[in-house]
Amino acid sequence: MHELVVIPVESEAERQAFLEFPWKVYRGDRYWVPPLLSERRAFTDPKRSPFFEHARVQYFLARRGAEIVGTIAAFTNDLYNEFHQANVGWFGFFEVMPDPEAAGALLEAAEAWARRAGHETILGPAQFSTNDEIGLLVDGFEDAPRILMTYNPRYYAEYVEAAGFRKAMNLLAYTLDLDMQRIEKARRVAEKIMARGRFEVRPLRMNDYEQEVERVKAVYNRSWERNWGFVPMTDAEIDRMGKQLKELMDPELIGMVELDGQVVGFGLTLPDLNEPLLRAYPRPGQPEFVTLAKLLWHWKVRRRVRMVRVLALGVMPEHRGGGVDALLYLFAMEAGRRKGYAAVEGGWVLEGNEMMNRVMHRFGAKAYKTYRVYQKSL
Repeated sequence: MHELVVIPVESEAERQAFLEFPWKVYRGDRYWVPPLLSERRAFTDPKRSPFFEHARVQYFLARRGAEIVGTIAAFTNDLYNEFHQANVGWFGFFEVMPDPEAAGALLEAAEAWARRAGHETILGPAQFSTNDEIGLLVDGFEDAPRILMTYNPRYYAEYVEAAGFRKAMNLLAYTLDLDMQRIEKARRVAEKIMARGRFEVRPLRMNDYEQEVERVKAVYNRSWERNWGFVPMTDAEIDRMGKQLKELMDPELIGMVELDGQVVGFGLTLPDLNEPLLRAYPRPGQPEFVTLAKLLWHWKVRRRVRMVRVLALGVMPEHRGGGVDALLYLFAMEAGRRKGYAAVEGGWVLEGNEMMNRVMHRFGAKAYKTYRVYQKSL
């Protein structure tokens, strides 16, 4: 076996190798959903991603001879540290072959980078925050991830914990079949709220999309500000997300709750495009227009999307406990069934968010996957 070395990514060719490496790890894995490389290139490019306006990132490759055996990124999110009055670094993009030495060396490289940056603690995995994909899957491996959720081999948790990392927080994903019995149960809860006559629920207005994004901005950063791990999104980040999601969304699935004409809550529900993306199976070297044609075929023509995911749900703090969250989940359930979907994933939900976990259980949802964010003192 060749000697192991961990090197910083410095060239565009190395960054391309960094992004293509997961195809090696997940070869033959029936559940892994490959990303679009063009999206990953833009997401990790300091010149194209607004995340880098308040962050510094270093990517690393682990090699044995000429063979890449692992990747990791270490980064500082200044906005997170400012918001939480903290001094933490992060790691993400952790992918590795079944090679304990390589895993340990990659994690040590991220820790060393964070120490040099002056951080006291390191958290992860994340790419790059709670506003993106975050957490290591530790339970629920016999299923593909829903859209914008993570997936990894079982052995990753063993490697991370062997390096001295411990649980910082668990994130739960719930699933709920969209049968009429469950919807009626949810409707009975919602009717009591609607009977008070305070709130109105409507779908997203695509003919007023830019203003709708502004309304979501106002709710999002206020509604999540007390959540563990939250970092506010900049205007540029929300605008970028709005542009990306516009092509993926069905406005009839997205609920907006108003009080006296003002939006006080929203539920962002998306079709699970991981299902047709897995069938299209993008890969390095395959022209992306071929992948997109296959994706559209399975999504629009064959209608091979079984589930929707409630990606984000936000309620203004002054209206929490008033049932707005229940109205939004009922809206997603009814719209999902009407559009022909069989089930909904809700999440992730922080394990310590008692109110949201209580709502999910009240509706009969089952926690079927657990994702974990780890931390280590430096």
